[in-house]
Amino acid sequence: MTRALYAMRIEGERDIVAARVKARDASAALGFSPQDQTRISTSVLEAARTVLLAGHEARADFYVDDATHPPRFVVRFLAAKGAGERLRAMRNDSKDDAQAALGLLAAQRLMDHCAIADEAGGDTSISLAKALPDHAPRELQPVIEILSRQSADDTAAELQRQNRELIAALADLRERQEELTRLTRELEDTNRGVVALYAELDARADHLRRADESKSRFLSNMSHEFRTPLSSIRALSKLLLERIDGELTEEQEKQVRFIRKAAEDLSETVDDLLDLAKIEAGKIEVRPAEFEVDTLFSALRGMLRPLSPGGAVELVFDSCEGLPPIRTDEGKVAQVLRNFVSNALKFTERGDVRVSASYDDARRLITFSVSDTGIGIAPEHQQVVFEEFGQVENRLQQYVKGTGLGLPLCRKLCKLLGGDVSLESEVGRGSVFSATIPAFYGADFDATHHAASDTRPAVLIVASNPIERLDCEAALRDSPYRAMNAATLDEASRLLSRTQPAALLLAVRPAPSEAWIWLAALRAQAATRSIPILVLGEAEDRTEAQALGATVFIEKPVGGGELPGVLDAVTGKERPS
Repeated sequence: MTRALYAMRIEGERDIVAARVKARDASAALGFSPQDQTRISTSVLEAARTVLLAGHEARADFYVDDATHPPRFVVRFLAAKGAGERLRAMRNDSKDDAQAALGLLAAQRLMDHCAIADEAGGDTSISLAKALPDHAPRELQPVIEILSRQSADDTAAELQRQNRELIAALADLRERQEELTRLTRELEDTNRGVVALYAELDARADHLRRADESKSRFLSNMSHEFRTPLSSIRALSKLLLERIDGELTEEQEKQVRFIRKAAEDLSETVDDLLDLAKIEAGKIEVRPAEFEVDTLFSALRGMLRPLSPGGAVELVFDSCEGLPPIRTDEGKVAQVLRNFVSNALKFTERGDVRVSASYDDARRLITFSVSDTGIGIAPEHQQVVFEEFGQVENRLQQYVKGTGLGLPLCRKLCKLLGGDVSLESEVGRGSVFSATIPAFYGADFDATHHAASDTRPAVLIVASNPIERLDCEAALRDSPYRAMNAATLDEASRLLSRTQPAALLLAVRPAPSEAWIWLAALRAQAATRSIPILVLGEAEDRTEAQALGATVFIEKPVGGGELPGVLDAVTGKERPS
């Protein structure tokens, strides 16, 4: 449906100027902004001049087209017969009509729609259209009345007005250009700053790596040096207790037993230190083998029974019925559970310590849990217990000995096996320590080995938490995308230097400041600027992620069916029907 506003003939230069005046008046009455009024009137002027060059006369119709959404203001020029071929030559930038071609090109850029069409009877039309603003009047009679009035301005006055508008537009354009130049310089300075920060972060990380290597060497050397005298102390105390060199008095036997117990405790600490040093130096080996969880629990039950104080505290192993055989390093899993149970028994005065296991078939993860009814850990202290030498002051501390190495060792062993540890606790009600690891160690490596034959678009998952990586992998397992993994930002940077993924999923926790710097560096570099980046974080991370250029923000935890759909949206991939 169209609603006519005005019609006029185009027969000479005066009519061209008049068409411009009518276009400006109509656009003003229809509520267009001053900038759009200038764009519309300039486009009509250029189109009218072009039509007049193509033929001797033309007709201009001004109307509102309600058939489109939103409705459009249209100015349609109908040229005489034989003008079509010449108009198309002008539009194609014919050398003979360069000025007219530039006019048409300007009209195409200034309007929402500019088209040349063949009409019935051999005529040719040029249509210019621009969407009406939201506040355009619904009643068009006042607009018709404005356009029906004869303009008192002569051609010279209108040309002067046109020049003033053009000068104002040029001034505005120059001001915007200067603002754009200033913003570009600021952006370049910011980019240089981000790159410098990233380089500084890389240098500091390298320094920390060297310091960490030195610490690991020191711990390893110290542990080896301690082992020899400790072995001698334990051997000699054993000889004394066995009366090899004669009888001992009751007091002497008591003192020798104290010496032996202290040497054994110190030996355990040295063993923990050595294990930590080996893990950090990358010199500890994983020896995966298939075993039954029930068999592991049976061995632990006999091994840990002497640690149970008995009476007030009961050590319970839940049934493992229904759990499939798993393939991982049984010795390291046993070491983690021994540390969990030992820690639970130390801080449980009455009730029970319960060991259990559960299997997640969808994610192929097995979770070992040790729950107790002990004193519990306050929320603000729950991270401290997983830090090396970190201990929480409590009323039982004076009765139990520890160095704060057991739980950090558990976390490192779990990460070595491809998983992680977690803690749920409430003061006065007990704690639940859990270790979640892949049920089949090395399955991810097999997938990587066969990735070359997988032609699906790659998604680079950057997450230090292995469980998050496994969750994202599980979400992509049956999708049109394949997963690539990076546990560190350095590893991710190396992968990006060799390949261009379809998208990148960045988990910003637990070190958001480093992740933000890395994200800004990706957006500052031409090679990675176009990669869609999905940021996975907490609710408070959303604003920072969007400000630094994240394509999409996803709040934890990532939903199983959510990720493929988001990837489709950011990569422009059509899902198969």
